Amino acid sequence: MQKMLTMISNVLRGSASRHGAQVVSEAASMVASSRSYADFTPEATFDIKKVDLHRLEEGPPLTATLTREEGLKYYRTMQTIRRMELKADQLYKQKIIRGFCHLYDGQEACAVGIEGGITLSDHLITAYRAHGYTLTRGGTVREIMAELTGRRGGIAKGKGGSMHMYTKNFYGGNGIVGAQVPLGAGVALACKYLGNDQLCVSLYGDGAANQGQIFETYNMSSLWKLPIIFICENNQYGMGTSVERSSASTEYYKRGDYIPGLRVDGMDVLCVREATKFAADHCRSGKGPILMELQTYRYHGHSMSDPGVSYRTREEIQEVRSKSDPISMLKDRMLSNNMASIEELKEIDIAVRKEIEDAAQFATTDPEPPLDDLCSHIFANDQPFEVRGATPWTKLTSTS
Repeated sequence: MQKMLTMISNVLRGSASRHGAQVVSEAASMVASSRSYADFTPEATFDIKKVDLHRLEEGPPLTATLTREEGLKYYRTMQTIRRMELKADQLYKQKIIRGFCHLYDGQEACAVGIEGGITLSDHLITAYRAHGYTLTRGGTVREIMAELTGRRGGIAKGKGGSMHMYTKNFYGGNGIVGAQVPLGAGVALACKYLGNDQLCVSLYGDGAANQGQIFETYNMSSLWKLPIIFICENNQYGMGTSVERSSASTEYYKRGDYIPGLRVDGMDVLCVREATKFAADHCRSGKGPILMELQTYRYHGHSMSDPGVSYRTREEIQEVRSKSDPISMLKDRMLSNNMASIEELKEIDIAVRKEIEDAAQFATTDPEPPLDDLCSHIFANDQPFEVRGATPWTKLTSTS
């Protein structure tokens, strides 16, 4: 601070006239820097929307405490997911990304809030709208973008694509509707068997909520008191069909019947975080499974082949954006409580855009995996073995 005052004093006396503009700029930067550490509110408590309960006497708290550090982290992660998905949209339209591609923009508070309520040692499995979870579970933008373009540097070596990405304790990315839910119960069974105090989050959408295998999984999980959080991300539409047209009961948090349930505002990252903490405590205490419904919204269509406006209006999408956008909601909270400055958040935005552009550049220049890698990674920690190709005389080698 003394150095800053001296520099300003020199400018005022004219002794630094030749470099005055530069010195003033540096001094202003130092003022902003000193404010960032001294003047911002380090922590604030916010009122959050009450959660609807099923078979529970008490639910999550009605307030949530947010530190400045957490707020900046959540903001950056949600912005990264948003920008990454918009870049994927652009690359798909340029025919650089091919095949299935389901985007997550609008639902960022779900992935970030869930991650804020559990630990990376816990387990998570989801459906095919998986890019955001791949990032929150430890993947990098570079790896995700390269996987989308089918390149060797992708998180699944370019062989998984949009729907099949994995990291430690993250089991994808699954293309069969609802099939990830019983797999998640298997992971939860392993957690209970090992007694490691871990749990599994098993996600599915409202479109999969009527699948019979989900109800079978509810039954087994309740019988065995598995440490599993079932989460229905209700984004209001299963492909192009609204929940009112597809489900006789749209109260998805009650679908577990004998399993306790919560209905949560999935557009508020703090609501999701507090509900997830509550659900995780429920599981870790040995009470068995719990079900959460996150009421959220996707801005894009079901997939890139769906324009998303044939079964809903542009006005509906814009209304959600203007009133309930998860990034804007967090940004407004932080600014109105002096937890960050507009300039600071703009710097994050700029850094995120650069990260996305750099990742996209890598994803379009990295080489595709060679044919020799086609049969590799079938097993983990196994000796190489021969695999028959498309014809009896075509031989490939599988390595771990």
